[in-house]
Amino acid sequence: METKNNWKAWLYLAPVIILLAVFTFYPIVNTFVVSLQDNYNAINNTSKGFTLDNYANILTPGKYYFQQVIQTALPNTLLLTFITVPCSIILALLIAICLNSIPFVKKILQTIFFLPYVTNAIAIGMVFAVIFDTRFGVINSIFGIEGFPWLMYNPSTGQAVNYWSAVFAVSFYIVWCSLPYKILIFLGGLQNIDQQYYDAAKIDAASRTKTTLKITVPLLSPQILYVMITSFIGAFKEYDNIIGLFGDTGGSFDASTGPTSMKTIVFFIYEQIAANRLQYACAAAVILFVIILIFTGIQFAVSKRRVHY
Repeated sequence: METKNNWKAWLYLAPVIILLAVFTFYPIVNTFVVSLQDNYNAINNTSKGFTLDNYANILTPGKYYFQQVIQTALPNTLLLTFITVPCSIILALLIAICLNSIPFVKKILQTIFFLPYVTNAIAIGMVFAVIFDTRFGVINSIFGIEGFPWLMYNPSTGQAVNYWSAVFAVSFYIVWCSLPYKILIFLGGLQNIDQQYYDAAKIDAASRTKTTLKITVPLLSPQILYVMITSFIGAFKEYDNIIGLFGDTGGSFDASTGPTSMKTIVFFIYEQIAANRLQYACAAAVILFVIILIFTGIQFAVSKRRVHY
């Protein structure tokens, strides 16, 4: 009887397993295999054999791909990740707490905050490119910074884009785009917290700050862990926001000042795919997969002591 039931269970699971095998497991294995191909041709699926040169060219100092991935794309990816993830989580948590405390307009504000999540990222990027425009940007107009080059160099003065101003603009844009989903998750968690904890805190005359730190944050730790893991994974895969602000160059270019590159690892991967250098795209993808795996493992290890279910 148990054997018969097992066959039924596998039969029910078969469609999902097939879909996972075709669209998840096979691409992962194929990516690793292609990353080991020498001079791989994606059009006719041929190569000169297996080699470790693709990884060597990326990981060896002085090589062209080392400069592209390890010196440019990886630092940009890590910098944007460690700026945007903590900022977006803290802001989303504060906004969710504020929204939860004003129930009479919570639904309306919740809808307003969620709108960026369902809006096309490239369209939003074009809007932010106008906001940070060198000559006619809203930011420059508000703060009276005439002609400051946030994203593109100033053609009238020849002033180049500063790397850190580009980082600020991109980070601001990424945080703004990533807030809605996090706010929704935190609001759901806040609504499941038993009111008796807050009533007890009021009886003990606990301040709002202490109540937030000692009750709200610990009880929201499962949601915070989930948001943190998904945010880190999403930040490591940053691509469309760079395209939205800088276009397909990944940075601000001028013949006299040179590039201010904000390329990320995923940007490099797509760039290599477009150039039919799929073996380097796959090698970079495997490196990115290992980095994400390490960071996710660290977060799970820390969560064993910090998360209260």
